[in-house]
Amino acid sequence: MKLTDRVAIVTGGGRGIGKAIALAFAREGAHLVLSSRTLSEAQATAAEARAIGQRALAMKVDVSERQEVEAMVAAALAKFGGIDILVNNAAVQPPIGPLWENDPDEWLRAVLINLGGVFLCCQAVLPIMIRQGAGKIINLSGGGATSPRPFFSAYAASKAAIVRLTETLAEEVKQHNIQVNAIAPGPVNTRMTEQVLAAGSAAGEEILARTRREKETGGVPPERAAALALFLASDESDGLTGRLISAVWDDWRSLASCLEEVMATELYTLRRITRDTVGRG
Repeated sequence: MKLTDRVAIVTGGGRGIGKAIALAFAREGAHLVLSSRTLSEAQATAAEARAIGQRALAMKVDVSERQEVEAMVAAALAKFGGIDILVNNAAVQPPIGPLWENDPDEWLRAVLINLGGVFLCCQAVLPIMIRQGAGKIINLSGGGATSPRPFFSAYAASKAAIVRLTETLAEEVKQHNIQVNAIAPGPVNTRMTEQVLAAGSAAGEEILARTRREKETGGVPPERAAALALFLASDESDGLTGRLISAVWDDWRSLASCLEEVMATELYTLRRITRDTVGRG
């Protein structure tokens, strides 16, 4: 198995993409620390992981609260003795609507959870990974990271910032054999889908229509993102770092055979162009 006896923290691991990632890791031998703001959901995922044969700890955690994040990491160390993988999946989508109509407190709260939570979790686990001399950090990015997402400004801005944070942190920790990458999971039907539909015209007619189509067709299965997360968490992706990879559109399964080539270019980065193209008409 690809993750035998490795310890993975998965935030937002109680449902949707986080749950799919957690169970994919468990099937490959990982032990889990699952956090959610709804404890019962994390407990349900933990029960499924135990049924697979893996150890699992479920915790109620708000990733925007430093003390709660630090308590989660301390509990992981107490139970498992180390942390090998961190998946930053927890996120919120509202407020939805034109920026000038957004509630300022709700807007800032979304950025604090989506971006601040990634920062707090990374800061808490990195000293452990540095001592171990290895680690894998996987950040969930997506909608708004590489193109505008009108009427979702807090979500889009925070998800774009996560990519640049991923690229920056990857450079800071590469000497410690720690890889940091981001995933664009595609339009997976989750609770966020229901929030868009509930928002109606405030979400914008284009996104609303697209979301309705995705709801009808089933959207992208969360298992696609889980398969990519498994690749990034495993030894197969050693050497790949500071990249944003689409679970849907990128041929990530072939990356293991061309890692040196990819790392020598700006492929799969937020920049998305090469320096040779700058200034050309």
